Amino acid sequence: MLYTIGDLHLSFESSKPMDVFGPEWAGHVERLREGFSIVGPEDTTVICGDLTWGMDMTSCLEDFKFIDALPGKKIILKGNHDFWWTTATKAKRFFSDNGIKTIDILNNNAFFVGDTAVCGTRGWMCPNQGGSDHDRKILARETQRLETSLKAAGDAGRKICFFHYPPIYGKYYAEGMIELMSFYGVRECYYGHIHGAGRSGAFEGVDRGIAYRLISADNLNFIPVKII
Repeated sequence: MLYTIGDLHLSFESSKPMDVFGPEWAGHVERLREGFSIVGPEDTTVICGDLTWGMDMTSCLEDFKFIDALPGKKIILKGNHDFWWTTATKAKRFFSDNGIKTIDILNNNAFFVGDTAVCGTRGWMCPNQGGSDHDRKILARETQRLETSLKAAGDAGRKICFFHYPPIYGKYYAEGMIELMSFYGVRECYYGHIHGAGRSGAFEGVDRGIAYRLISADNLNFIPVKII
């Protein structure tokens, strides 16, 4: 089975309690542990970024050990608060050196659960949100990474895209990413990043044949959502 959730915002070593962001975050670590009880040892969960507040790999080791101990395989992608992230290669080496065996990284690649391809990238703010030239360059790189991921899926019968940033938010659209998903036959898209009052602008529904869903942890009551 395939599940997804985003924005765990763990802080075992950085001491950043999440309940300051609203009462729904109270006791969220234990709620995550309980929420993952629905996941079996043979299942896979895609975690859509913002895993930990740690500023480097060493300072978020306990956070990754927590994720590693959750049931099943985990596929992670980068969020805007994942400051520990330097390269996927260094992260994989760190996991290996520290006995973390159930976490892999979605970055310029794809994974397969049966005949379903898991594709995606971090994403970035939509271009018509008024960002800078720097923002547009980041979005262009993220769009290239998405196409690399979709190409890696080959002729998979079902392609699902996962992002940290939403490709659609209110009246804003990351058209390049949406066009790529349409071209490669993607019909499902899951994203995180949005919390609290911002959820009122989150798009959940079907746009141009693609179904979108917000899967930030607080939006799911800290229970991964089953996809297949």
